[in-house]
Amino acid sequence: MVNRKSEPHQSESQDPETIGRRWTLRDWIAGAVLFLCTAGVVLWQNAHVAALFDLSYILNTAERIALGQVPYRDFPLAHAPLTFLFQAAIIRLTGRVIFHHVLYVAVIGGLGTVLAWRTALGLLRGRVAAAWTLALLLAAPLTFLGVYSIVPNPEYDCDCGFWLLVALWFWLQVERRGSAALAFAAGALACVPLFFKQNMGLPFLLAAVGAVVAVLALKCLFRGEAPADASSVRSLVAYLAGASVSLAAAVLALAWTAGLGNYLHWTIQYAGQRRLPGFSPMLSVYDDPKLAWMLPCVVGALLLLRAGNSKRRWTRVLAFALLAAPFVWTFLSLLLYEDADDRGDALLALWPLALLLAGVLALVNLFALRRRPSLRLFLPLLLLAAIHGTFLSQQLWGSSYGIWPLLVLLIAELLAVLGAFAARAGSARWFTPALAALISVTLFVCGGFYTASEERLSYASLPDGPAVHSAFPALAGLATPGPFVPEIDELLRYAQADIPFDDGIVLVPGEEPFYFATGRAPRFPVPFFDPTIDPYSSAEIAALVRTHNIRWLIVKTDVQTKGDPTPDRAALMQLLMREFTPAAHLRGYDVYRR
Repeated sequence: MVNRKSEPHQSESQDPETIGRRWTLRDWIAGAVLFLCTAGVVLWQNAHVAALFDLSYILNTAERIALGQVPYRDFPLAHAPLTFLFQAAIIRLTGRVIFHHVLYVAVIGGLGTVLAWRTALGLLRGRVAAAWTLALLLAAPLTFLGVYSIVPNPEYDCDCGFWLLVALWFWLQVERRGSAALAFAAGALACVPLFFKQNMGLPFLLAAVGAVVAVLALKCLFRGEAPADASSVRSLVAYLAGASVSLAAAVLALAWTAGLGNYLHWTIQYAGQRRLPGFSPMLSVYDDPKLAWMLPCVVGALLLLRAGNSKRRWTRVLAFALLAAPFVWTFLSLLLYEDADDRGDALLALWPLALLLAGVLALVNLFALRRRPSLRLFLPLLLLAAIHGTFLSQQLWGSSYGIWPLLVLLIAELLAVLGAFAARAGSARWFTPALAALISVTLFVCGGFYTASEERLSYASLPDGPAVHSAFPALAGLATPGPFVPEIDELLRYAQADIPFDDGIVLVPGEEPFYFATGRAPRFPVPFFDPTIDPYSSAEIAALVRTHNIRWLIVKTDVQTKGDPTPDRAALMQLLMREFTPAAHLRGYDVYRR
C-alpha cells in the first residue's frame, strides 16, 4: 500500500519536465553569476562609450512625456510608446539623473540573460544529456551579446528583445503547466512586445496566436483519434482570452489618450513609409557566399549520422567536424582578419545558417502536427517570425544587437533535435555536449571581441583615448571619448546663464540630451532632425519655428554621428537664417537668437 502511494510521487520526480522547476542552490549561483556578469558588461559599456543620437532621442522624448506631453497627439513619434513611457516613469520617480537609466539597462540586460538561460534549459531538458550544463554554456556568451550589452543605452529594440523572452517563456509554460491563469497571463504578455517595437512584436504576436488557434483546432477536430485533454483546451482558450483582453485594454488606453487614429498613423503608416525595406534587401540576409559551404557541411554531417556505419568512431568524428566547421571558421576569423568589421561579419554569418536550419525544422514540425498537436512544435516558427520582423528595420547587420538571446534559443532547439537524431543513430553521448561547448566558446570569444570593438556603434565617432565624463549634475554617468561631452556641458552652462527657461529652442540636429539635462519643455514637435524621426520638409520646419514661437536656434557643428543626419541642412539653414542672428560661438555649437 505504501509502495502504491509512493509510485506516483516517484514518477513525477523523475519526469524531465518537472525536474528543476524549483531552483536549487546551484541554480541561484549560476543565475546570480550570469546576471552580475551581464550587468557588469553593460555598466562597463556605459562607463566608456555613448551613442549620443540614440541616447538623446530616447531621453529627450521621455522628458517631454514626463512633463505631460502626450505622444502621437502632441508630437509625432514613429515608434511604439513603452520604452519612452518606462524612461519617463524613471524620470518622474527618481529625477533627472542619467545614471538611473544606466542602472535600468544593466538590470534588464542581466535579467534577459538569466531568462534566456532558463528558457534554453526548458528546451534541452529531457532531450539531451547534461541539459543543465549545456544550457549554461549556451547562455554564457550572452554576457557579451545580451539584449543591452552591445548597444548599452535605453533602446526600444533592446527592451522589445527582453519582453520577447518573457513572452516566450510564458508561452512555453501554457501546455507544460496546464494552468488557465498562467495561460491567460501568457496571452496578455504576448501583446507587450508589440508596444515596444511594432515590427518585432507584431509578427511574434500573430505567430503565437496563430499557433494557439491551430493547436486548439487540431485538438478539437481530431479528438476522436486522440482525445483532447480538457485542461489543455482550457489553457489554449485562456491564452487567446488573455491576448484579446490585453490588446483591447491597449487600444482603449490609446484611444482615450493619444487617439487611436494618431497612433496608427505615426507607428504604422508613417513608420512603414520611412523604414520598411523592400523584399530584395530582406533576402540579402541569405546572400552570403559562406552558406555555399556551411550548409553542405551540415547536410553531410546528418547523412553520416544516418548512415549504416554511423556507430563507427571515424564516422562520428567526421560528422562532428563537419558540424563544427562553421563555428571553427568563425573562431579563426579573429586570427585571419585584423579589421573589426570583417570579424563582425564572420560572427554575423552564423545567423543565416541557423535561420535556414530552423526554417527546415519548422516545416518538419508542421508536418508532425496532425499526429501530435502541440504548441512546442511551433517554437522555431515563433522565433523566426520575431527575428525576421526585427530585420525589417535594418536587416541582419543593423538590427540583431537586441535579439542575440533569440539566436541562442534557436541553437538550443536545434541542438535538442540533433541530440535526439544522434541518439537514434547510435552516436556517442559526447557528440551533442561537445558541439554545444564549441558553439559556446565561439560565441563567447567572438562575441566578446564584437562587443568590445564597438563595431555596431561604428556609425558614431568614437575617437581613441580615454572616456570623458560629464560634469553636469543631471548627466552624471554619461561618458564617451572625444570632445563631445565637454561640448555638451559648455552648452548646458550657457543655456542656464543666458537662455530664459521658458523660451522655445530648436537644436539641429538635436544630438544631445538637452531637454533631459535642463528640465525644459520642448516647444518644437521633433527633438531630432533625422529622416526616420522628422516628418517635415525644410520649408515646413521653418514655418513651424515661427508658429511655435521658437526664439533660439542651436546648431551643432561637431556632430558625433558620422555623416550629417539632417537632410538638406544647407537649405534648412538658409531658411532659418532669415529670422535668426548669431548670439554665441561655443566649442562644437553655434547659437542664434531670433
